[in-house]
Amino acid sequence: MRQAPLRLISIGGFLIVWALAAYLADSPEVPTPFAVFQTFARELTEGSLLFHLSATLMRVAAAFCLAMAIGTAIGILMGQSRTADRLLDPWVILMINMPALVVIVLCYIWIGLTEVAAILAVALNKIPNVVITVREGARALDRKLAEMARVFRFSRMATLRHVVLPQMQPFIAAAGRSGLSLIWKIVLVVEFLGRSNGVGFQIHLYFQLFDVAAVLAYALAFIIVMLAIEFIVVQPLEHHLTRWRPKLV
Repeated sequence: MRQAPLRLISIGGFLIVWALAAYLADSPEVPTPFAVFQTFARELTEGSLLFHLSATLMRVAAAFCLAMAIGTAIGILMGQSRTADRLLDPWVILMINMPALVVIVLCYIWIGLTEVAAILAVALNKIPNVVITVREGARALDRKLAEMARVFRFSRMATLRHVVLPQMQPFIAAAGRSGLSLIWKIVLVVEFLGRSNGVGFQIHLYFQLFDVAAVLAYALAFIIVMLAIEFIVVQPLEHHLTRWRPKLV
């Protein structure tokens, strides 16, 4: 609560600087905050904003779940098996250094301009990052806790739930948080290049019309949604999962 006034002051200062820059530029290419909010309200009232925003969020959710599931499984395997790590490490290095644009274009060429290609392209760009983060967590697992689980004859599910996942939680959370911020940016590029709906598609449309206010309005809408997810879902979930840790004074 103490930080709220400072955040409001910071946001207010940003809006003042923005308005001042728009006033000095005196150009349609640098719209005022009021012009952007006016466009935002118009698109929201007409229903276009919600339609395209929901399409983008569906792609973000699908790609995020796919990338986290595959990346976590591969990361744990590589972290626990030296043979698997040596075998798969060149693939991970190759994929993490492959430009996102190249992956998107290849998916569209090989699969077609379809929803599957769009989601797969986004997931492929994120999976290597998840693998690397989770692999480091799997390497850091306490072997004594694993031995304790064997001594007390824990089942595989009990070992996974009470021994492995609590130790892996910080690494999975880090991979998920960074993944979410990366995925929504790549989704916009995917939509910009080859989809007929979504925030990226709308930005492409208004870019062709040189409507900067509309471009900023759609960007603002998505930023608001991602901030809501961060403060309403991600942070409370993270606090719940780490409630056993001692709190910093």
